[in-house]
Amino acid sequence: MSRQIYLGIDTSCYTTSVAAVGEDGSLLGEARQILSVKPGRRGLQQSEMVFQHTRNLPRLVEEVLAGKDYQLTAIGVSGFPRPLENSYMPAFLAGMSVARSLAAITGAKLEVISHQENHMEAGLWSAQGPWVERFLMLHASGGTTDLLLCERQENGRYQLTQVGGSMDLHAGQFVDRVGVALGLQFPTGPALEKLAETAAEPVELPVSVRKLDVSLSGPATAALRKLEAGAEPAALALGVEYTLGETFARMLRNGAAAYKVHDVLLVGGVGSNKFIRQHVQEKLAKRHVRLWVPEGRFSCDNASGCAALAWRLNKKKNG
Repeated sequence: MSRQIYLGIDTSCYTTSVAAVGEDGSLLGEARQILSVKPGRRGLQQSEMVFQHTRNLPRLVEEVLAGKDYQLTAIGVSGFPRPLENSYMPAFLAGMSVARSLAAITGAKLEVISHQENHMEAGLWSAQGPWVERFLMLHASGGTTDLLLCERQENGRYQLTQVGGSMDLHAGQFVDRVGVALGLQFPTGPALEKLAETAAEPVELPVSVRKLDVSLSGPATAALRKLEAGAEPAALALGVEYTLGETFARMLRNGAAAYKVHDVLLVGGVGSNKFIRQHVQEKLAKRHVRLWVPEGRFSCDNASGCAALAWRLNKKKNG
């Protein structure tokens, strides 16, 4: 007898990802491919993203599904960046095309969500919470540094309302500007984290937080100036981590007080940094606010949230 599964597909700016979960919500298979960026460059054009996603998807779908006796019950896919009207990015067309085709062929239910909702669902699924009516989520990556109020709706989905965030650079852009200047391969997050582990003390950088809004362009400029002045690379990398951790902690502390919530979910590639997680967790604990974090590999771009949503909504309908 075929095993019912729930498939997830996500084609973000820098990662092609496919995941599948079973009827109990456990991960059955997952495959991803980081898009190729030439050394020294800090990004890709959308046309190049679409090309690489289109090339990667068949292989990743085969890796997760080929040779297995699976029956697709539902497919979750990221169709656009944010849960906002007119939110659009060509990179997501590649995943939508494959998901719609598979749904049409198999009769599986198609659930379309935003990439940001995929991050939230991956966080809830991996961290096993917070299963509360209202919580805050900080989505910190190369393309977003958004503070969102998440409110559960009757249909099982969540309404995401942005209540704060960066007024200029995103957290991942801050990391990559400094990381590329240090000679690290883009995207530089993992290499910068590894470099920072060898530092004894962080280079001091400014922290700019105004209630729920933050600025990261000043800290980035200060970091580059200190590098030009001869700052030790590992100490500078640790300084970037400390500054982001402190920035996030202050913004989340203010947000929890303003919206009277006691639970915060941290997701996104920058949110997978261990030092930043620990710093934010320790700071929030002093205010009796609980920080929820997914497993590191499910914090960065991946399709597990799309698969988990497809499973969760189908379970709700049949439960």
